[in-house]
Amino acid sequence: MSATANVIAGYPVRRTWIPRFLRGRSAMVFGASLLFVLVALAIASPWLTADAQAISPLNRLKPPSADLWFGADQLGRDIYARTLQGARVSLLVGVSVALLSAAIGLLMGVLCGFYRRLDAVVMRFMDALMAIPSILLAIALTTLVRGGVLLVIVAITIPEIPRVVRLVRSVVLTLRGQPYVIAAIAAGTRQPLIMLRHIVPNAVSPLIVQATYVCASAILTEAGLSFIGAGVPPEVPSWGNIIAGARSYFQIAPWAIFFPGIGLALTVLAVNLLGDGLRDSLDPRASRRL
Repeated sequence: MSATANVIAGYPVRRTWIPRFLRGRSAMVFGASLLFVLVALAIASPWLTADAQAISPLNRLKPPSADLWFGADQLGRDIYARTLQGARVSLLVGVSVALLSAAIGLLMGVLCGFYRRLDAVVMRFMDALMAIPSILLAIALTTLVRGGVLLVIVAITIPEIPRVVRLVRSVVLTLRGQPYVIAAIAAGTRQPLIMLRHIVPNAVSPLIVQATYVCASAILTEAGLSFIGAGVPPEVPSWGNIIAGARSYFQIAPWAIFFPGIGLALTVLAVNLLGDGLRDSLDPRASRRL
């Protein structure tokens, strides 16, 4: 890419965000560190915990102790094991939805921003999808076709795609008016080459930030679906169905809800803090504020 392509509105795009990232706010560092710890615990959970499905009537509703760090639920299952293994499902859903929606949204957004006829058709369809509340659309999909984690990922991804498409499309429409894109068009450069060389690299930064918010939203949506019984199957530990199963025993065994709830809250907080930090680091206009 030419030197002109690295500058938008008089600010350098690619060469200055790394130092700002390294000087990033402590909140972003905390979020990234916390998210790293949570991901590491989720990956290592099969080796760190016992069987999350093992039922022990003798341990029924036991409070936290040296043997049961997070206590036991109404069936005597170890909440510590179930919380860590539930993190695997939530993080898998969140990351998968973020990657899928970002990839599909980038492709459709770039094409809609460049081809006006395609834009008129696709964006009306995106507007129709956005008119339906995302949680209701996900519930409808998971209720009509019962399945496992894969179906939940698809059901949450579909409502997120229109938001990503609109973001990328708006970036593309802005970039099309930049001098280096106009010069490339005037020089007869093929449109696919212009997209790959000039448009996509400059649309990645806001897309990365949006993907973090999509990840956090997907984790909360999955927990909500599992809580009402429309998410992953009951035999698969998930923060949502762990909380749902223990809600009737909240007054006598609050730990059964507290620990998976804390895990859910900390994960969403970490992802949002990371997203805020990336937004400030990748925004070329942030150099005046730092």
